[in-house]
Amino acid sequence: MPIGAFAQRTGLTPSALRFYADSGLLPPAEVDPASGYRYYAAGQVARATVLRRLRELAMPLADVGAALDAGADEATRILDGHVAQVLAHAADVQRRAAALRPALGGAPGEPIAALKGPVLADAVDQVLTAAVHDPLLPALAGVRVEASPEAVALTATDRYRLSTRTLVPVGAPGRAWAGTVDGGELRDAVADIRRSALVRVDAVPHAVRFRADGRADRWCRLLTGEFPDHRRMLASLGEATTRAVVAKDAFLRALEEHPGEHVALRVTGGGVAVRPADGGPGTPLPATATGADLLIRFALTTLYPAVSTAVGPDVLLDLRGADRPVTVRSADRGDLTTLAMPVMADPAA
Repeated sequence: MPIGAFAQRTGLTPSALRFYADSGLLPPAEVDPASGYRYYAAGQVARATVLRRLRELAMPLADVGAALDAGADEATRILDGHVAQVLAHAADVQRRAAALRPALGGAPGEPIAALKGPVLADAVDQVLTAAVHDPLLPALAGVRVEASPEAVALTATDRYRLSTRTLVPVGAPGRAWAGTVDGGELRDAVADIRRSALVRVDAVPHAVRFRADGRADRWCRLLTGEFPDHRRMLASLGEATTRAVVAKDAFLRALEEHPGEHVALRVTGGGVAVRPADGGPGTPLPATATGADLLIRFALTTLYPAVSTAVGPDVLLDLRGADRPVTVRSADRGDLTTLAMPVMADPAA
């Protein structure tokens, strides 16, 4: 096929194809000796497509050529090595940018709160499981931080699950502040935060700063866009009509062994059972239950992380009906709370 048709099939421009031909990475199958026109074979499409995708990762030409000509294991090793180099460079740029911020001037940081580092790190790990990358709602990739003089609340949601953890500041009361912190940068900062006995959180223009004695400051960007009005949703939940306390380990084991994408919970006065979403016998769990009998269905990807992030040996479920969010929290600690949305029953079931 002529170079123009090959370019359309592979996503490479004709000029890029000429460059890769001259560099030896993708020579044409045939060159007309009279006109100099280049022609490519259908069998070269796959190589050209992989070449384009590797170059989109900013991989150097030498590594691209080595990966294209290597076996699967060696090519994977080359790709992983390139990714590691890119991440290391990005981390170095982030550190240099953090050191440069004070030199750029601007408003000084305003203290928000002082928190115990290990406690803050655990809270970040717990709520970040509910964050999600959504191009239409970029704020969902972050953690909403809401500070008052008495407490600091961290919240994340993917719209099907919401996790929130409340922390008590150390020392003097903090100040009122709210912002959505980039989840990826916050995750990268967790290791330093966890190793710091005390972390001071400051608000700076377009970012938050984490300060700890003996460690370099860590900066996390604030995301633009509106975070969902979760407080309004929480206030409208209403009272639970069914409550169950379930042994966490047994609950997780039943979910792990469940074969389907959806799972049903049958809650009665006799306890709780994990059942197939379309009916059938279930797995009884060590549990106590009060209130109205209920059959409620969930996506496994929503319910499992809601249970697994709970703290302690028992999980408390507050249920409000088959079509209302269930509140999942530790039976003995209420500072970490997760809401999980159920799914509708299959009309054909």
